This record gives sequence, C-alpha cells and structure tokens, in this order.
Amino acid sequence: MTSQFSRILIRLGALLVLVIAAIITLTWYLGSEDLAPLPSAEASDSLKESTARLNAAFETSWKALELESAPQALDHTIARRLSLALTGAAPSLEELRRFEKLAEGGDPTQSWLNHLFADQRYTNYVAERFARAFVGVGPGPFIIYRRRRMVNWLSEQLAMNRPYDELVSDLIASEGTWTTNPETNFITVSVIQDGDNKGPDEVKLAARTSRAFLGISLDCVQCHDDKFGDRWKQEDFHELAAFYGQADMTISGVREKSEKNYETAYKGKKDPSVVEPGVPFSEELKPEDGSRRKQLAEWITNGNNRAFARATVNRAWALLFGRPLVDPVDDIPLEGPYPAGFETLTDEFVKSGHDFRYLLRLIAASAPFQRASDSGNPDKPVTVEQEAAWAAFPVTPLRPEQVAGSIIQSASFRALDGDAHIIDKLRRFGETNDFVKRYGDQGENEFQEESGTIPQRLLLMNGKLVGERTGENPVMNSSTRVAHYSSSEKQAVDAAFLALLTRLPTPEESDHFAASLEKKNPKAKARASADLYWALINSTEFSWNR
Repeated sequence: MTSQFSRILIRLGALLVLVIAAIITLTWYLGSEDLAPLPSAEASDSLKESTARLNAAFETSWKALELESAPQALDHTIARRLSLALTGAAPSLEELRRFEKLAEGGDPTQSWLNHLFADQRYTNYVAERFARAFVGVGPGPFIIYRRRRMVNWLSEQLAMNRPYDELVSDLIASEGTWTTNPETNFITVSVIQDGDNKGPDEVKLAARTSRAFLGISLDCVQCHDDKFGDRWKQEDFHELAAFYGQADMTISGVREKSEKNYETAYKGKKDPSVVEPGVPFSEELKPEDGSRRKQLAEWITNGNNRAFARATVNRAWALLFGRPLVDPVDDIPLEGPYPAGFETLTDEFVKSGHDFRYLLRLIAASAPFQRASDSGNPDKPVTVEQEAAWAAFPVTPLRPEQVAGSIIQSASFRALDGDAHIIDKLRRFGETNDFVKRYGDQGENEFQEESGTIPQRLLLMNGKLVGERTGENPVMNSSTRVAHYSSSEKQAVDAAFLALLTRLPTPEESDHFAASLEKKNPKAKARASADLYWALINSTEFSWNR
C-alpha cells in the first residue's frame, strides 16, 4: 500500500513539474524579457548602393505607368514572406518574439536574413528547390542515381555560400561516382541503361542545361527550327547536346571518353551525322582548352554571359515572390525586352561574384518586396496593373510543403530547425511527405500558379495533419498549452494569430475570439482554442503569401 502511494506521489510530482515547466516556457515565449533578442544587422554600403539603383529603376517604371506603389509592409509580414520562401514554413512564436526585441536602428530585413542563413532549414529547403530545376523529381536510373546525396551536396554548398557559378560548373563538368562525388548525379540522372544508346542522355542534359542555367527553352527546337521568332535553329540545340557527347559511365563513375561522339539526324536527313559541339550565342566566350563539358561549364558561367546571370536572377526572384520577373521562369528572351529592374539585378549579381545570398538580400531589400499586398484603403484596393508592375506585393498561393510546414510549425512554440530533437525532425518529415502527396505536389512546375481545389480545402478542413496538430494534446500542440497556461484570453488569441498568420489580431478579431475562450472550464477552453487554430488554418489568409 505504501509503495503504491509512493508511486502515485511520484507521478503527481512529475506531472506538477511538467505543468510548471509548461507555464514557464509558455510565459517565456509569449514575451518574457528573458528571451534573447535577435542579433541586429545592417545593410552593407554596397548593398545600400545596389538597392538604390534597383529601386530607381522600379520607381521610374511606376512613374511612367502612372502607378502609385502600395505602402510599406509590416516587419512581421516581411519575416513571414522570407521564412516561407527560404525555409518552407512560417516563423515560430519564439522567433517572432525574438524578432520583436530587435535593437533600435537594426535593419529588420537583413537581421532576419542573417537568422535564416544560419539555419539549416534554409540550406535544405533551397537545395531541394534547386534540385527540382536541375534534375527534376523523378526516381532516375536504378543504383547509379542518388538524388538525396545531390540535395545534401547542394545544401552544403549553400551553407558555405559558395559562388553560384562554381556550384553550377561542378554540376556540368564533374567526374566520379554518384556517391563520392554527389554533383555527378546531374549527369547520372539522365543515364539510359538499356538499348544501343547506353550512357548519359545528351538530349536530356542539353534540355536541362538550357532551361536551368541559361533560362532558355532550347529543347523546343530539338526536332525543327523555331517556327515563330526564327531565332533558334535545330542545330543550336544539338550542338549544345554535343558537349555532353563524350560523357561516359564506367566502373569508376562518370568519365570523359574522347573517342565518343554525339550523332543525330537533322530534320529532312535520313541518316545521322556526327555533331560537333557549339554554343548557341556569344561564341567569343567559349574557351578552347579543357574537356568538352569543362568548356561548356566555363562558357555558361562566364561573367559576360548575361543569360546565365539573368536565369539565376529570375529564379531567385521567383523563389522570394512566388512568381518570376519574366514568366515562364526558364524562357527568357535573349535580347529582351526586359521588365524594370531585371538588367539592374543582373548587373549587381555579376558584380557580386555570383553571390547568391547577396542576390537574395538585394531582392528582399528592394521596393517591390517591401511593398504591402494591399493598399490599406478599402475604397481603393490594389489593382492588377500594380501587381503586374510590382508596385504592390503580388499575393500567391503557398506551395504544398509550405502549407504543411506552417501547420506543423504552428503546433510548436520553438522553431523546428536544425537544433530540434530528432523525433521532431522525423515526425515533421513524415507528416510533410504524407500531406504533400494528398494535397498535390507541383513537381517541376515550380512557379505555375494554380487555384485551390476542393480536395485541398477538404484536406485542410478534415485531414489527418490538421486534426492531429490542432487537437487537444498538451504535449504536442501549442493550441492546448495556450488555452491552459496563458495569463489571459487576449494573450492566447495573440499567440494563435502570431503562430498561424504571423500577425496580431485586429481589435475586432481579438474581442471575438477572446470571448469564445472566456469563462470556460479547462476542457472546454482547450476545445475552443483548438477550434480557433482550426479556423485560422482554414482561413484564406493562411494558404496565401501576402
């Protein structure tokens, strides 16, 4: 009897410790002075000068179009945009509270970017976005293709902030095995394993190269000359493919085989002929020495090859805004015309030494990214013309993994970053994959805007992930802990809005939802808090980047 009583006391004591810890932790996250502020940062002089030149280009355009720009967006809104674009999830409550304590005089955008660049979520997420453009999402050939290894390699390069031109050069010209040299997976993903043409597929590689690294859809002239602009010829595509003609698969991985040649039968010709490698433009930039793939890599990444810089700028812009400056993202006119700011961004990216982080900093600091998505005046809403000219931030639907990531993050006060427990990481990985499969993966159509579907709405309303992450669970879900341990109903509502929408509620919203939590017993209060989280997840605002 005594031992049973002791066990009960131990369990009660453990429960009391958990409750006290929850109260202390929650109070800390909801605004305690003990929470360390986010380290303050300022834009460098060179970034300020680049931003001034870029903004001048946009302001000139807006003036010519007689467009008024939208007001400045709130700092919380900027932080949400950047977190969604660079980590695939909205910020955590802990991160926002630290952000709010930023020292006066610090640049909120650059301080937040410093925070994200130091986070493994940034490198992993952007690496996956790159991989979709470079190698797609398919499984690839058996054994000799390791997509995960390549994504990890890209993540490592981003963590080092390696110059983007060097990264791309390695992908194109690398040799070795797909495990020891993960960058070779750019080549091995194309390998044909059966038939007479075993080995890397030059056609697939040329198509990927032109779209991902030059922003040109040369594969459209694979079978015939350009029927419309008459700019590209069938020879342009196949001469580009010929650079990969000597790539070979051996027992030691990807190697160059000098006796190999690329052959094709041009339209109107019965028999195939050997095709010598050639670049589709700016031939003066092509080096004469080195293997064919090294020559191609050097030509593509040459500082004077504006197509390479433009392609990178367009993809970085699309990453942050959800839509590219030039649409489609991989079909940029070689001679223009170009939208406002495009050539300025290209100049600045080249001058930075192809520094991808600098490019992101510049776009995030620009007037278009800093604009609100609404006018602030109900009688004068933002127009289609303003969005098209980037005079207002264009509202875009979140990608499936961003929706899942934001739902999962909202259930935790702490950021689910590289320091999170392995169990939290594994659970997040499994839940995200399951949700994306059901919600619909966009695959390689990275920036193809699609309207929400009925199944997607039903998944948010009745799906497993939303049910588990908003349900009554004091261990796993912030909705329950907020209900039980907040010092007031208003504080609970504030926490819910910050966790899910990255903003504080309006006075009307605060009063309405606080009333639903008021004067309820703990069980009913937890259910009301879960309902609040569910309602915010199912709001239109949650699924769109504003």
